[in-house]
Amino acid sequence: MRANPKRPPALKVLCAFAAIAATVAFIVYSAVESNSSRGTTLFVAYAQNSQPVIDALQLLGERVEQKTDGAVKVKFFPDSQLGGERELVELLQVGAVDITKVSAGLMESFSPIYGVFSMPFLFDDTEHFYRVMDSPEIMAPIYESTQHNGFVGMGYYDSGSRSVYVKDKPVRSVEDLAGRKLRVMQSEAAIEMMRLLGATPVAMGQAEVYTAMQQGILDGAENNEFALTIARHAEIAKHYTYTMHTRIPDVVLISNKTLDKLTDDQVAAVYEAMEESIEFQKQAWSESIEATRQLAVDEFGVTFYEVDLKPFVEAVQPIYEGLKPYPEQYKLYRDVRALGD
Repeated sequence: MRANPKRPPALKVLCAFAAIAATVAFIVYSAVESNSSRGTTLFVAYAQNSQPVIDALQLLGERVEQKTDGAVKVKFFPDSQLGGERELVELLQVGAVDITKVSAGLMESFSPIYGVFSMPFLFDDTEHFYRVMDSPEIMAPIYESTQHNGFVGMGYYDSGSRSVYVKDKPVRSVEDLAGRKLRVMQSEAAIEMMRLLGATPVAMGQAEVYTAMQQGILDGAENNEFALTIARHAEIAKHYTYTMHTRIPDVVLISNKTLDKLTDDQVAAVYEAMEESIEFQKQAWSESIEATRQLAVDEFGVTFYEVDLKPFVEAVQPIYEGLKPYPEQYKLYRDVRALGD
């Protein structure tokens, strides 16, 4: 008799854990080998990303090697080779990965202060966003808020504004969102925002969205224009409405264990390289976003819509009242708004 090829659930779980353990063991072993007499090698891992972010991380690596005269090398693990963003943060915590880039939306689960960046209509425009993100007074305490988790923030990358895109009837008003099942990030603020707008929020990882839309689990999602082309969501969702409800930055993280193993001069070099990569990414993002929009139109047949944002802004006002019982988050919100127009 042939054995049943299907693994029982318990065995599947054990196999999954074994795969993760093997990955971590390999990385740790490689790190030990890399940090021998040949010098130090930093492992930089990231999930699927836009080209401006990929190029900025590559520049970060190049600048680190240059500024340390080759004493610190950088090895990349791109395109979710080591897992999604949450898995990469977990690898960061144990020192198996040195640097990674994640959305500030994910960071809310590690430090509640990051949740403010998921608040709707927080920034007036791009210039306001940069004034806030380039402010050491505002950002330094936020970056340090995860130190007890085993990592800290080094800097940010622009990920544009997030808007709604759907498969069927386009969104031309708040009423058009009623009951629509839309993917949101795993963020309390993002979930509450979509509820206030009348949609049905479905929190899931980015890698699951394409299949979920294909199978009818989702009616659409919300993200920047790169999601249409890089993740190929435009193959299914042809209607993109510029709600521009959030502008959530990406955050570049570094492990505490990495900071401990580097010399003071090497740490300074890494942070200098980070600053240079931020400025590079700003320009690269600006140049790439219009090209991506045109690609979505020409290759995928996407239609873009402009709408009156005032009803959307009014619909989400209760979310700000919910911040008042949390002094730290409410202060950050007021500080951010104070730098607006």
